[in-house]
Amino acid sequence: MESKKRGKAKRLLHLLWIIPLLIVLVFSALMYVVPALENVDRSIIEGSSEWMKGLDDDMPLSEVVLPGTHDSATKNVQLAYFSKCHALDIGEQLEAGFRYLDIRLGANKDKLRLMHGFTNCTTSGWPWAGTLMFDDVLDSCYAFLKQHPSEAVVFAVKQEYGSETPEQFEALLKSYIDRNPDAWLLTDRIPTVGEARGKIVLLRHYEKPEEPDPTLGIKCFWEKQDKHDDVSKNIAVHDEGTYTLYVQDRYEYDADDKWNAFLAGLKAGKTGADAVSIHFLSTKGTATFGHPYGYAKDLNARLLSGSEPLNGWVVVDFASSTIAQRIYQTNFND
Repeated sequence: MESKKRGKAKRLLHLLWIIPLLIVLVFSALMYVVPALENVDRSIIEGSSEWMKGLDDDMPLSEVVLPGTHDSATKNVQLAYFSKCHALDIGEQLEAGFRYLDIRLGANKDKLRLMHGFTNCTTSGWPWAGTLMFDDVLDSCYAFLKQHPSEAVVFAVKQEYGSETPEQFEALLKSYIDRNPDAWLLTDRIPTVGEARGKIVLLRHYEKPEEPDPTLGIKCFWEKQDKHDDVSKNIAVHDEGTYTLYVQDRYEYDADDKWNAFLAGLKAGKTGADAVSIHFLSTKGTATFGHPYGYAKDLNARLLSGSEPLNGWVVVDFASSTIAQRIYQTNFND
């Protein structure tokens, strides 16, 4: 009898050891295997890498209907099921035709790393991959612009994580820019296409320092637009002095409310030398921890199948060259 009890106890101990292992395996599959299988059309449409060639040099950059990506560096990221927003890396996004990048940074001592919330973007899809650093992203942008000097990259930098003051963050950002200053356009006004060609155009999507450097980019900061009970208020307007900023970035709506917010933003937004409109089609849904892929698949399909006239800078999740073309082709429609 005693030996039977010991046998049962051993089996129970084995079971108790297996359960945590199963939990880890299921969690890993959900976080990394499922997102790895969620892909997009990776083909590149001919001409997408240099579509800005056809634009007038005198055209304000804010008047260009510009394809953009939300949380651009999250092809590979920790907790990917919740945090992954793309199947293309930044170099691939640029080749596909996207020209607005949402760059979210956190400091690591004297270096900047790419982040989504508190999670690190990584160099590959493996859970043990190294952190994606700012230098990696800049190298991709520099290489693209060197090969395609007719293009411009609008670079919206956000302080995503960390306790650094705006002054400390900006000083660290400037240290990177100073290594290759000729690659950057650091005006505080809306440039023309001609001025922007071959350059990274810096947008400061972070809290304004006490004494901001007026030559360190265009102020482009807006308050969080997560939830909102009144879905008719789907666009925020900020007077920036030399221009007015119109932004729709409601990222905690379900698909229908998000689509309606997107359409409302297109209707309310303005563009020109004194106005910038940014329209986000990205959302994580209403859950505390969302899953961007499912919403992007739905909303991107609506964008591709629709005939809504577009304006401003249109920012998506799970980018593809087909989506970029749908957006930038607006500039050339009669």
